[in-house]
Amino acid sequence: MERAEDERVEEERVDGGAAEPGRRGRWRWRLVAGRAVTAAAFLFVLAALVAPVESSRLTPAAFARIPVEGVAGVALILAAPARIRRYVAGIAGAVLGVLSVLKVMDIGFEAVMFRPFDLVLDWPLLSPAVEFVEGSAGRAGAIGAVILAIALAIAVVALMSLSALRLGGVAARHRRTAAGSAAVLGLVWVVCAALGLQLVKGVPVASRDTAVLAYDHTLQVRSSLNDGEEFARAAAVDAFRDTPPGKLLTGLRGKDVVLAFVESYGRSAVEGPEYAPQIGSVLDAGTRRLGEAGFSARSGWLGSPTAGGGSWLAHATLLSGLWVDNEQRYRTLVNSDRFTLNRAFHRADSRTVALMPAITRAWPEGGFYGYDKVYDNRNLGYRGPRFSFATMPDQYTLSVLQRTELAADDRAPVMAETALVSSHAPWASIPEMVPWDEVGDGSVFQGMGKGYDAPWPPAGRIRTEYRKSVEYSLNALVSFMETYGDDDTVLVFLGDHQPAPVLTGPGASRDVPITIVAKDEAVLERISGWGWQDGLKPAKDTPVWPMNAFRDRFLTAFGG
Repeated sequence: MERAEDERVEEERVDGGAAEPGRRGRWRWRLVAGRAVTAAAFLFVLAALVAPVESSRLTPAAFARIPVEGVAGVALILAAPARIRRYVAGIAGAVLGVLSVLKVMDIGFEAVMFRPFDLVLDWPLLSPAVEFVEGSAGRAGAIGAVILAIALAIAVVALMSLSALRLGGVAARHRRTAAGSAAVLGLVWVVCAALGLQLVKGVPVASRDTAVLAYDHTLQVRSSLNDGEEFARAAAVDAFRDTPPGKLLTGLRGKDVVLAFVESYGRSAVEGPEYAPQIGSVLDAGTRRLGEAGFSARSGWLGSPTAGGGSWLAHATLLSGLWVDNEQRYRTLVNSDRFTLNRAFHRADSRTVALMPAITRAWPEGGFYGYDKVYDNRNLGYRGPRFSFATMPDQYTLSVLQRTELAADDRAPVMAETALVSSHAPWASIPEMVPWDEVGDGSVFQGMGKGYDAPWPPAGRIRTEYRKSVEYSLNALVSFMETYGDDDTVLVFLGDHQPAPVLTGPGASRDVPITIVAKDEAVLERISGWGWQDGLKPAKDTPVWPMNAFRDRFLTAFGG
């Protein structure tokens, strides 16, 4: 097309200006426009090929590289027979468009959940993402966001295909130049790859990101398709399923056990330089305060199956003793008869309850876990304001536990699980502690909460607000034990997962702290061989267990 336009302009020049000046100007404009479209198509394809899959590597230098896929694409188009060349270019462009959309999804998942998008198993996670958007932008905003995302994905694929067609046509018309350029760039790519040349650290000049993306996801699809069988084999093995009541949890007979998940409480909160001084002080002060009240504590680390989100996967992993790192495993688990930690307490004659303030509708999974009663947002009786995502402050949730389950004298021992949510994203509204005898129905918190649609903190303050929210949750737990704990109270609290990489920085682990607090020294003596650290703060070198190992270790330590 460009050559034809050049010839037309040249003919007009040779004709001595026979064409009208206006017509000559239009042809020149078309020539410039054609070249601009070709340049735009080239830049669009180049950006798609060299864009990294990690947000931390999205720098200007990342786009000044040589993509091996581009060199191979030119060679493929030139080698294709003329009659199918357009089809080859169009299909190759569409494939690149699909890979570009996948790359964007990978970047999003890496930024939130520390891992790439799973083409087989992650589609169910899009529903909670839409619900999260709905919470901050309303239903219309969420629907609009979904429509926009779908439209953009289709547009990227279509425009990429058209761009490849455009570039393929140019390469075919300028065959010798295209072949020579591809050969030179291919040679330069090989040299740069062999020498490991980088414009900046971690960004090699010889790019193969898109090829690696396609290869990795191909392997991932194969692995994910086999994941169901692998999980079924693991679930078939359960050393405690048939344990008689008389041998279960004998070391905790007569004890009230509170198992509390603290949202987004990860290793980075304890050791990250932006958080460690303040959160470390809270943990050290908590150790001292609990010690003065007669309590002791041991702390360790668990490796969570998720990060940045997916709290229910961590809950399921800890309670079932199975590694539940995707929605397919979760659905398979909750439709099974797996012997959970909650069921173990129930079999040992404890009353089992759950306090889940973030659950706002029917929750059939509660039947799987084996609770005698589930308290959620609908029956916790809260009459105060919302604190962004958190439907109620953690202090209120713990107050309901005390008032409805632990205060009575003539009752069975209680095993209570709760998911504390005051430290949940977006950290836009953080409550303050009030005297426990003033908590009541939560109306005392009026004036503190900023509502469901509270805006996210500014980028410069989000880490500070996250830290404050974790401090609040930890202080609520310590104060609860100071106020209501006795010789027969055992608190187990842990993080569900690390927060998003925007808070941890790149390369963070998936480790979360876990702590057991008790006044009865016989309880902590049972775990003396675990190698855990005294106090509420685990040491840097304290052993890390996979989270699915906890159920069996706990039942072994406290069994008889």
